[in-house]
Formats: sequence, structure tokens, C-alpha cells
Amino acid sequence: MFIFNNTTSSSSGFLLTAFPGLEHADVWISIPVCCLYTVALLGNSMILFVIVTERSLHKPMYYFLSMLAAVDLCLTITTLPTVLGVLWFYAREISLKACLIQMYLVHTFSFLESSVLVAMAFDRFMAICNPLQYAVVLTDMMSLVIGLIIFIRQVIFMFPCGLALSNVSFRGGQELSHPFCYHPDVIKYTHSNPWISNFWGMFLQLFLNGTDLLFILFSYVLILRTVLTIVTPRKQQKALGTCVCHICAVTVFYVPMITLSLAHRLFNSTPRVICSILANIYLLLPPVLNPVIYSLKTRMIRQAIFQLFQFKSSRRPNMRGLRRR
Repeated sequence: MFIFNNTTSSSSGFLLTAFPGLEHADVWISIPVCCLYTVALLGNSMILFVIVTERSLHKPMYYFLSMLAAVDLCLTITTLPTVLGVLWFYAREISLKACLIQMYLVHTFSFLESSVLVAMAFDRFMAICNPLQYAVVLTDMMSLVIGLIIFIRQVIFMFPCGLALSNVSFRGGQELSHPFCYHPDVIKYTHSNPWISNFWGMFLQLFLNGTDLLFILFSYVLILRTVLTIVTPRKQQKALGTCVCHICAVTVFYVPMITLSLAHRLFNSTPRVICSILANIYLLLPPVLNPVIYSLKTRMIRQAIFQLFQFKSSRRPNMRGLRRR
């Protein structure tokens, strides 16, 4: 709780807003939002369960996919209480400490997802550009080391953020633009000059997400160069086909993130409802689409899910027979 030792506010907290100007439609908006949260929770839980229980999926590619599903699941759970609370019960008020905890977790899991996408890009690079070295380099131990590096990286960069927040005082009672606490939105209501905190947030996003995105793009440049050297068109399509899911995951994560960041920090005249829609897309779209994309496009995942449901359906008649006996 070091984040909150010296953090003060002139009021009890902030007021959350689902979609500014559309408050009269909150109940109707909550229906598709609730469906999306359900898909995100069930989809990522299913991916995690299948990878953990199916021994044939105990490979580096699926280890990284399980990391992505775990991060998406945590990100969904972080925003779920306040989003549905605002839409269903009009519970807009959030305490300062709860707001800062949520803001810290949202950005931590967001940076984690970016790092996991880099690890997945490295996996695709090794599989296509160095297939003979893939099994030698990407062992189970190396996957664990990559996971530890990702974790340590987050601690190194997010720990100073907690220390910085410990000396920031906020003007409570202000209305936020989102149904959750988002750094560029909250930091506007500090008693001190928000430019320093805003600059630090922008620096972290550019350094962490920017370097991650550059590494991913560089990996795909090398992958594309390797694929173009393949003579057979069918093998080219097969090689690129293994990257489709990851490309989709990168797109649905980075495009909304960059758009939302620009809308908050550079285009101050952006309507609040637009910022709110972008924020919900940014935090909800990847957890919803990632399990759907990987379930549809990855044959091993799809087969494992089918086998799981077949096993459950075959157990029910057996259980009924035992009860009759």
C-alpha cells in the first residue's frame, strides 16, 4: 500500500461516467457490454484451462498464449466491477484509493500484454526464420526465463510509478470520462502541475509500448523476408498462416491504444463520449477477440476444446447409467 501513504484528496474520490451524454441509455448499453465481458471471461478461462490440462499443448507457443489469456483475464476483472456498477446500478462514486489501485492495475496489465505480444513475435520469428534452432532455443526453461524477464521488467518500470503517486494530491469530486480510472483522465485533477505526471505516463507508453511495437514490426520484416525466399506458394501461405492470429492480436491491442492516447494527450477537443468509447474498445476488445481468434484459427486449440466438450458429453450418459444401477 505504499502508493497511498501520502496521497491526499479534498474529497472522497471521483465520479465515473459510462458514456457521457448517453446516461439515459445505460441499461440498454449494459446488455452488449455484459455479453462482451462474459465472452472475455469464459473465452480466456477456456484457453487457460485447455492449455493447462492438455499435455500436447505444453509447448512454448501455447505457454505464451496462456500468458496472454491470463493477462486478458486479469485486465477484464480489473475493470468489470466499476463498468457494470455504473451501467447497472448507477454507482458512479469511487474512492481515491480504489481509483488509484484500479488505474495502477489497468496500466500494469496493459504493459504486460504488450510484453507478451513481443514474446509471441519472437516465437513466430524463431519458428519461421530459424526452424532448426527452434526446439533448441525455445525450451520450457527458456519460456520460463522469458516470463520472468517480462515480470521483472514490469516491476522495474511500474515501481517508480507507485512512488511518484505517493506524493501526488488530487482534487476529488471530479467527473471522469470513463467507467474506470485511466491515467490521462485522472492526472488532470492533481493540485500540482499535471504536466510532469502526464509526461511520465507518455514516456512510459512510448518507451515500453513503443519499443515493443518496433520489435514486433522488425520481427515481421525478417519473417516476411524469409517467407519471400520460399519457392512454393503453398508453403508461403502456411508460414504466414501461423502468424495470422498474432497479427490480429497485435492490431486489436495497439490500434485502440494509440488512438486513445492521442485523443487524450494531443487532441484536447475530442468529445468525451468518443474518448469513453475508445477506452472501452481498448480495454475490452483484445480480451474478447483474442480467445475467439485463437480458437478459430489454431487447429490444436480448436481440437482440444472439441475434445473437452466431447469428454463432458460422453460422461453424462455414463453418470446416468451408474445412477440407474
